[in-house]
Amino acid sequence: MDKRYAIFDMDGTLADSMPAWAALDDHYLRAQGVEPDPARLAQVHTMTMSQGAAYFMEAFGLPGPPARIVAGMEAMMERRYRTEIPLKPGTADYLAALRERGVRLCVATATAEPLARAFFTRFGLAGCFDFLLSCEDVGAGKTDPRIYLRAAELFGAPPGEIAVYEDAPYAARTAKNAGFHVVAVAEPAYARDWPALCALAHEIISDWRSAL
Repeated sequence: MDKRYAIFDMDGTLADSMPAWAALDDHYLRAQGVEPDPARLAQVHTMTMSQGAAYFMEAFGLPGPPARIVAGMEAMMERRYRTEIPLKPGTADYLAALRERGVRLCVATATAEPLARAFFTRFGLAGCFDFLLSCEDVGAGKTDPRIYLRAAELFGAPPGEIAVYEDAPYAARTAKNAGFHVVAVAEPAYARDWPALCALAHEIISDWRSAL
């Protein structure tokens, strides 16, 4: 990677957290006495947490407001980010190598910023990043380029000078369409879409440990 700026997704890219997120919606709804419908649950995968909470109110009849639902879900995930969820192997060394080369780094994640900060602080990595951005901060999920463009604005650099590391094909496509240099990162949750992700990416990382 020869760019001077890098935007990293967190979940599935740096954090091995996709299994926890995959189970969260089901666990939360069951805790509210709701039997989840898998087809309906699939609709929330590209939403921000606030959007997903509003959808839960509509689709499953949960009492609002959305902020109450978001707080409950974040509380379930906070414990896991603070104590259980691991980094993907090799990510800490990769981030350190970029920093040594003078690359400026940030995180752009659908996860709430306090949870992201707690996770990276636990591994001593929060200081690696110039800033952490959440989709909640910009009011849009990653089907919209807003979070990437906001990061570019904070870096003071155009999209073409910035690498975006993503594991989700829809997010990578959004970044590429906005003019960013896309680095595809392998994630088992998106294994079926890996060929499509590779086809649209400028670079590919199948394992962080061999990416240096």
